[in-house]
Amino acid sequence: MRHAHPVETVRAAEAALMARLPEGTLMQRAAAGLAATCARLLTRRRGRVYGSRVTVLAGSGDNGGDALYAGAALARRGARVTAVLLAPEKAHPGGLAALRAAGGRVTAEQDVGLADFSRADLVLDGIVGIGGRGGLRPEAVPYARTGRSGIVVAVDLPSGVDADTGEVPGEALRADVTVCFGTYKPGLLIDPGAEYTGAVQLVDIGLALPEPEVTALQHADAAALLPLPGAESDKYRRGVVGVAAGSARYPGAALLAVSGALRGGAGAVRYVGTAAEEVVRRFPETLVTEGGPAGAGRVQAWVVGPGGGEGAREALTEALASDVPVLVDADGLTELGRLGPDALAGRTAPTLLTPHTGEAARLLAGAEGGAPPAADDLAAARLATARRLAAAYRATVLLKGSTTVVADPGGAVRVNPTGTSWLATAGSGDVLAGLAGSLLATGLSPLDAASLAAYLHGLAAREAAGDPGAPVTALAVAEALPAVWRAVRQA
Repeated sequence: MRHAHPVETVRAAEAALMARLPEGTLMQRAAAGLAATCARLLTRRRGRVYGSRVTVLAGSGDNGGDALYAGAALARRGARVTAVLLAPEKAHPGGLAALRAAGGRVTAEQDVGLADFSRADLVLDGIVGIGGRGGLRPEAVPYARTGRSGIVVAVDLPSGVDADTGEVPGEALRADVTVCFGTYKPGLLIDPGAEYTGAVQLVDIGLALPEPEVTALQHADAAALLPLPGAESDKYRRGVVGVAAGSARYPGAALLAVSGALRGGAGAVRYVGTAAEEVVRRFPETLVTEGGPAGAGRVQAWVVGPGGGEGAREALTEALASDVPVLVDADGLTELGRLGPDALAGRTAPTLLTPHTGEAARLLAGAEGGAPPAADDLAAARLATARRLAAAYRATVLLKGSTTVVADPGGAVRVNPTGTSWLATAGSGDVLAGLAGSLLATGLSPLDAASLAAYLHGLAAREAAGDPGAPVTALAVAEALPAVWRAVRQA
């Protein structure tokens, strides 16, 4: 599991550790790890560190100090290091002295700095640290706009990215590698900030940290969550998931939701809706019941809404009246936005909402009144949006997008590290809804079911797209799920 902590927590842990260590020890640990990563990258790129051209972009404070000390370590190994001071009067004095002592060059002339930046083999981005807010300052913006030929290594996080949220309020410097210290920062895992980080490497500097606020599953975590049948299992013990989806206008949504549900670990899928004939023809193992969720018989979870059309409100109302977990997607979310949070107020079983940002805007309008917020604004603040929805509806929220964010009403957040841009295709959300609903029916909590579904769904899209990627269909993503399960189990 990748653990991420906000800046305030990191600062407190750093202060507690520094109080027990000789002055400067923590910075030296960070700089040593940073320099070691840079040396590996240069060796991979040029065969050696000696003679490499390295540019250090040094802002004020400790972030610039980390970069300067790392630059000094590289200079001692024979690299030609130039430090460009973006705030000369606030440059870290110890780091500056170390670089000069190691033979590094220092300049505050921006035209010289831009020239060095563009032709360096490696650039260390130490402009703004984790405490920075509001994007790049004017003197740093040219570096975000200038072409370069070398590797850019961000110190703790790319300058211009908000460490706590991943928001990018202005321009930011795009990194090829980000070396973070002590713990991941939420902004490294969540778009749009995650788009700027490149490969992220963690350097342990000895911080004692509390439970993280944001986590991301890895293969081992996903494997531990997979619902596996035992020797005594039958289809009912494994769970039955009900799917209320499809309409005359969108019959394919029913097929796609069922295709995901059949591959989600539940022992059986029970379908209700207008596409029963098409569903049974394509998936004869599906149990079909006439009418809506209220008369469908016992299930362990419901998926309501994909392609639901004019029948979505009735199906939603009947499913929410049950005492089992309910996943609400697509047209079900539109109806829930019209009904508002009161529609969930009397539920004793959990609810999982799976909106994209447009649906999130309608849900927030239903909860808070007024016009729906702009979807682009919600996408730019994905972490805040997911938390806002979870609090408003007292439900777990899987906010779909370039970074899928799962937030539960208790405050836990998981971000999904898998996926591909090829997943932006019609019907992929229907497959995800069926998959997550199936996992709910096996007994997983909404947080675990949503997180695991997003993880598997993203891997399946990668599997279907191949390498290099090619367009995929939603059904191809569903069909890739068994291979993904096997790969995760073998990790």
